[in-house]
Amino acid sequence: MTSPTTPTRFDAPFEGDLGADLALALRLADAADAASMSRFDAADLEVSLKADASHVTEADLATERAIRTMLETERPSDGVFGEEYGVTGDTRRQWIIDPIDGTANYLKGIPMWTTLIALAIDGVPRVGVASQPAIGRRWWAATGHGAWTNVPGGEPRRLAVSSVDSIAASSVSFQSIGQWRDAGELDALERLTSAVWRDRGYGDAWPYMLLAEGRLEFVAEFGVKEYDIAALVPIVTEAGGRFTSFHGDDSLSERSSLATNRVLHDDFLQLLHSP
Repeated sequence: MTSPTTPTRFDAPFEGDLGADLALALRLADAADAASMSRFDAADLEVSLKADASHVTEADLATERAIRTMLETERPSDGVFGEEYGVTGDTRRQWIIDPIDGTANYLKGIPMWTTLIALAIDGVPRVGVASQPAIGRRWWAATGHGAWTNVPGGEPRRLAVSSVDSIAASSVSFQSIGQWRDAGELDALERLTSAVWRDRGYGDAWPYMLLAEGRLEFVAEFGVKEYDIAALVPIVTEAGGRFTSFHGDDSLSERSSLATNRVLHDDFLQLLHSP
């Protein structure tokens, strides 16, 4: 493990049962949902700017505190890495938290934001929960336990990526044009959007969940940090998908991500990086 805050790989073999950790992650999400929803769309929501000029709200801080408080009681020996309060502990087991992924949506009263909770073991995300309480949706997974989502009024549904095997028939999400421009990849974006059936910039965590549900075949973005992506990795991979960097590496070191339905992964890489 190269540092206490870096999932060094997107996937690797694992032996053991993560059932208890997954159950805890779901309870952490319950506590997080209560904290975040208590201030969602509040007229007097406190908002400030961080050093990097991104927004942070009182709800971001309260939600991360709620998760950390439970972990201090139930997993006191585990490390924690959260977007708002940084790293505590230095162990082979680390909880990685983005209390509100999509703060810009949250502070505008737009319901498309997500709490992301992951457990990484030896630098690999093994447990992931993505909760969108404003629309009543949640997705979760652990290595060896499959990937699941809630169905209002029914039993949880197991997730599986699509079987689409043609780029021309695929639907993709690219986050934003500006992000690809800043990464120097506008030519690759043009090749991608010209080759596929449908392209949209859904943004943040949601398109990865659409991929895991079999509704998209490709999601990619740049400038990602551990807390942006760790919870999404086990959900996508346990649904049968594949996760790499934009250039196909099995690492987050270049701060990019590319997730697909697996069958098209190499084809997408070839399309993106062809001259």
